[in-house]
Amino acid sequence: MERVPPDPEKLLQPAPLEPLGGPGAVLEAAVGEETEGTREDVSGADTMTGNNFWLKKIEISVSEAEKRTGRNAMNMQETYTAYLIETRSVEHADGQSVLTDSLWRRYSEFELLRNYLLVYYPHVVVPPLPEKRAEFVWHKLSADNMDPDFVERRRIGLENFLLRVASHPVLCRDKIFYLFLTQEGNWKETVNETGFQLKADSRLKALNATFRVKNPDKRFTELRQYSDELQSVISHLLRVRARVADRLYGVYKVHGNYGRVFSEWSAIEKEMGDGLQSAGHHMDVYASSIDDILEDEEHYADQLKEYLFYAEALRAVCRKHELMQYDLETAAQDLASKKQQCEELATGTVRTFSLKGMTTKLFGQETPEQREARIKVLEEQINEGEQQLKSKNLEGREFVKNAWADIERFKEQKNRDLKEALISYAVMQISMCKKVASPGIYCVSKFVPVYNLCLKVCTTT
Repeated sequence: MERVPPDPEKLLQPAPLEPLGGPGAVLEAAVGEETEGTREDVSGADTMTGNNFWLKKIEISVSEAEKRTGRNAMNMQETYTAYLIETRSVEHADGQSVLTDSLWRRYSEFELLRNYLLVYYPHVVVPPLPEKRAEFVWHKLSADNMDPDFVERRRIGLENFLLRVASHPVLCRDKIFYLFLTQEGNWKETVNETGFQLKADSRLKALNATFRVKNPDKRFTELRQYSDELQSVISHLLRVRARVADRLYGVYKVHGNYGRVFSEWSAIEKEMGDGLQSAGHHMDVYASSIDDILEDEEHYADQLKEYLFYAEALRAVCRKHELMQYDLETAAQDLASKKQQCEELATGTVRTFSLKGMTTKLFGQETPEQREARIKVLEEQINEGEQQLKSKNLEGREFVKNAWADIERFKEQKNRDLKEALISYAVMQISMCKKVASPGIYCVSKFVPVYNLCLKVCTTT
């Protein structure tokens, strides 16, 4: 019997949360005097205050992609794609819509921005970037990352990434994100000056925490399982869709061959010539229609891929919580050990084997003055450890509160987006099947297994 994945709506119920602060301000040109003096000139975690979402004040778009040639850090020539980011105020001071800024960014700069956001906002489900290289391709699609069709889909994905960040109540206020949209020169230097690379958790440390944490939070454990299930189901759906697209494309192109046969046949037939010519024409039209159909399908496939990559963003939040829980348990264990040492020194009894105990037996007991000095040092360390433990507890609670607030926001967004995408995809398939009668049999045979997978995704999510 197939295992039913956990339902986060029922299983992942955090404690009641306080609402997060209001969303941030927008570009200076969009808000005018309202935001003068509100931005602080501090390090990477700086934010800009305001009373409205960015998207209520400005329009953000990645309007163009351009192939370029330059030299990389190793002074080697390379070919890359640059993307034009345009920001336009919705309403300027004089009531006119004015272009406020435009600049070019490479994909690697988008990656740098997202890596920075992951470090400074570990409690946030940071929106994913579109794929760097094509995945789940079928034979008509090129796996080349410089292919024009792939570059266009990536352009749309990068625009969607910026819109996701700009509409997020926390990320939209970040100063580095603001500079990403407005400062073309020296932006990389500004990001690197924040030192976010030094604050990033190592993968080895995160893996160690995953296996050594003793009391993991059940909610985050279930969230990790849920993200694995989400990734598995969407991956399976995309693989099936790629295989079906291959078969359907072949079926349609076979009708194109029939069209040529009928057209040539009509030339040698007198009585049935017109009918054969008409049949050949309809076969050609039918065969060519598959290109537009599969192009529309790629749009829905890219929407599913976004949530495929969101699964990794959920796991990143889980890993950060496991690291914090592991640090908390380590601090508690270290504090308990120091308290035990202090008690043993005060009573003169040794409960556990230790190198210090063996040294005492070999070289004699410590003097009362030495013992008092050690006890005093241990008491200071205990007081410091208690403060650290209290601080880590408060930090952990704040992380859980903020993380679950963002996870709830993400779930609402995911349910809305996936429901809309899958329903639109089903409607498109049904419409395609209704266009023709007999060839529609092929469409139905294609649509049924994909529709069943869509239902499974809806059930999982």
